[in-house]
Amino acid sequence: MSQITVRYFAAAAEAAGLEEEPWVAETLAQLRGDLTEKYGEEMARVMRAGSFLVDGIVRKDDGPIASGITVDVLPPFAGG
Repeated sequence: MSQITVRYFAAAAEAAGLEEEPWVAETLAQLRGDLTEKYGEEMARVMRAGSFLVDGIVRKDDGPIASGITVDVLPPFAGG
């Protein structure tokens, strides 16, 4: 299993009740499911409308993630 760091921003941090935590997940699909299971519908809403940065790169797929990386959970941002 891949040991990663998950960082939460804005509404994602509010849903999780913290800004960062270690996590174990092999894919973004697994991470998405685990976060929804642990933090509920509020986190699911953030993830549906927001995005993931995997080591600083936007990922829209549900594919594999490598051990030792950082995944940022970002809510949608208002443009302007």
